[in-house]
Amino acid sequence: PEIVGNLLTRNLLMRSWLLNDGLRWLVVALWLGTNVGLFIGFYLKFAEEDHYYYLRKVLLVGALGTARGAAACLNFNCMLVLFPVCRNLISMFRGSCRCTPRSVRRLLDKNITFHIYIAISIVFWAAVHTGAHMFNYLRFIRSWEDKVGPNDEILVTLLPHGINPVDKPGVDEATALFTTVAGITGVVIVTCLFLMVTSSIEIVRRFFFEVFWYTHHLFVVFFISLIIHGMQGIVKGQTNPETLTAKLDPIINYSHQDPVVCYAYQTSNFDAVHCSNISCLQNQYGPQLQSYCSTKKAVIESGGAKTWQWVILPLAFYFVERLVRFCRTSPEVIVLKVLSHPSRVLEIQMRKKGFHAAAGQYVFIQIPNVRFFEWHPFTLTSSPEEDYISVHMRVVGDWTEAVAQRCGMGTDLEFQPRHRMPSIFIDGPFGTCSEDIFKHEVGMAIGTGIGVTPFASILKSCWYQSLEPNKYTSMKLKKVYFFWICPETEAFEWFQSLLSNIEQQMVETGNTDFIEYNIYLTRGWDFKTAHQIYMREEDDGDAITGLQQKTKFGRPNWDEIFPEIARQHPGNEVGVFYCGPKALSKTLHQKCNEHSKNGMQFLYNKENF
Repeated sequence: PEIVGNLLTRNLLMRSWLLNDGLRWLVVALWLGTNVGLFIGFYLKFAEEDHYYYLRKVLLVGALGTARGAAACLNFNCMLVLFPVCRNLISMFRGSCRCTPRSVRRLLDKNITFHIYIAISIVFWAAVHTGAHMFNYLRFIRSWEDKVGPNDEILVTLLPHGINPVDKPGVDEATALFTTVAGITGVVIVTCLFLMVTSSIEIVRRFFFEVFWYTHHLFVVFFISLIIHGMQGIVKGQTNPETLTAKLDPIINYSHQDPVVCYAYQTSNFDAVHCSNISCLQNQYGPQLQSYCSTKKAVIESGGAKTWQWVILPLAFYFVERLVRFCRTSPEVIVLKVLSHPSRVLEIQMRKKGFHAAAGQYVFIQIPNVRFFEWHPFTLTSSPEEDYISVHMRVVGDWTEAVAQRCGMGTDLEFQPRHRMPSIFIDGPFGTCSEDIFKHEVGMAIGTGIGVTPFASILKSCWYQSLEPNKYTSMKLKKVYFFWICPETEAFEWFQSLLSNIEQQMVETGNTDFIEYNIYLTRGWDFKTAHQIYMREEDDGDAITGLQQKTKFGRPNWDEIFPEIARQHPGNEVGVFYCGPKALSKTLHQKCNEHSKNGMQFLYNKENF
């Protein structure tokens, strides 16, 4: 029985894993398989085809095949890397196309994750490609001075005909590198890639966002250099190869040439040719082989640049994406009100003509007076039912600090009047996973600290829609479990008014079961606060928030919470939506998989932007 129980448990865990992560890892597996297939295919092409027989005699087979295989994978990944950051395209598939399945929408929410995966692969293949070609350059240079192999006179005579980009002996490595288009653009590509990747690490993005923002726009230089990189056509091959056999007509086709036979003939090394009846070939064509194998008959040319064929479509899509963003950002918004909340949180209420957003969506904000080229993402905290749009921003960096000062926050001056407020432009809205909470009967909304902002809009919208069920007949949501985990007491204050209003309206309408909220304080209380909490334990309201729901201390016990929700809603799909640090995200993801059993499914979703 114990063995059977373990097998059933593993089967349930596998089913829940497939439900939450199966499609994601299937896409990753297909992507990795395509990379491996491209590398092997191009490696074998340059390692075996007769077109590159003479080139392989100058270079080593492994280095040539490795460089070209890595180049193919680079082209493939550079084709993909822009699609995950086409926000309008993703939002269109996610929100506008009603036929998009929920599993595909959840996959689209991982767009930044896929962008990172692809970027890592670009770095890997760029390193492989660069390393292999550095070796190839050394072989090109030394082929003028040293014999590549025994009796390789034919290669020396071929060098002036273009098979070697180094056109004379005695050239040093640096000169050879910086006198070719591929060498110069290769250095530019590697430099741009290094700057973009190193500025993308989390600590830089969090504390030096401007560095990340500006260096990431080196992608323009990166793609231009990538397209130009292969235009000189350094990798060349024979365009007129043929396979000569003893069964051919004695009249030889002089417009083509068998590189294997001719190399053997020129080097008097017929035994090295793996070809049947080679002695018969020599006997039959003996007098004609010298003319047939003249190096002038071997046409050595480049296959031309190929990269542009890979990246032209995504670049066109991205150009349209940026054009849409540019057109949509005008005109600027009208600032209605600016509010200062505890914990250095700034709220900006705005209005823009023709702007419509769903609950849980986000926008990008630009304030030219602060940083002209910078756009920063913020979740909308207003609901679609309200006549304004609002965002809450925590003042924790140079940009937000400058915005706060422009608005008068943190100074001795009062907040600026409306006509003196800085100009604000917004781009969006863009869809996120949180807006899918309305597609479930039961939803869990979990936020930590300022990560609660996506759920401000959702809780408001849930409440407005629950008050008018006849108007919002398509709303499927029947129950919301809200969890807010805060590290300090001050963080509660700016969100407290919203919860207080919802709590009061739930009591007045007798609909107290619709939203069940749980607030956790993980730290930030002293002896005085603890004593006050103890003295007011029997009061109806909470000593910290003033709400009817008591604040809980410590971290949530998810192994108790998930089974309890499963007990109250047997056989249902529960949408779990989270916004906050990665550490808790991993825990919640794991718990969703563990507790999806007996017909109960916890579908995990995390905010990503």
